[in-house]
Amino acid sequence: MLIGWLLLGAHWVQAQDTRYQTRTGVISFFSSSPLEDIEARSQQASAVLDLQTSQLAFSIPIRSFEFKRSLMQEHFNENYLESERYPKATFTGRLLEVNLPELRETSKVQTVTAEGDLTIHGVTSRVRVPGTVQLQNGQLLVQATFNVAPADYKIEIPALVRDHIAKSVQVKVRLTADPIQTMASRP
Repeated sequence: MLIGWLLLGAHWVQAQDTRYQTRTGVISFFSSSPLEDIEARSQQASAVLDLQTSQLAFSIPIRSFEFKRSLMQEHFNENYLESERYPKATFTGRLLEVNLPELRETSKVQTVTAEGDLTIHGVTSRVRVPGTVQLQNGQLLVQATFNVAPADYKIEIPALVRDHIAKSVQVKVRLTADPIQTMASRP
């Protein structure tokens, strides 16, 4: 819903280069335990960021995560994340502490915090995520690393494999977003 609002919302004729989008954002996660490391990656995150309002939203299809072992991928989708029932993970929120004039004038990395609602497995939690933004060659680069506890999202881990999965999973977000052409900026 928020992604649609950002794309078609009331700020349609605002200044050029304040809204950015991608459909190929990279989200990965890593779980380390004494018995086994589990790692997966997706390159199908869709994201929209509006620097003027500091709003952002992203969505990722759960089935798009790829594992090194197909059995892990099958268990992830069928038993843990139940991707048929909960096909997407989403985040909607705001970037805090963005200095838009500085971001536009320099290509320096700017430290920010994203605050908003993270929904995984049908459960929504309010989160604060540290990250960075940078404008480089006309693209907005966004990076964040944070931890997610499967238990917080009611992801049940069977006792048989509980020791194979860490209590907290590290999530990395890497987005390269292009400016959205607005009606005011089109020739």
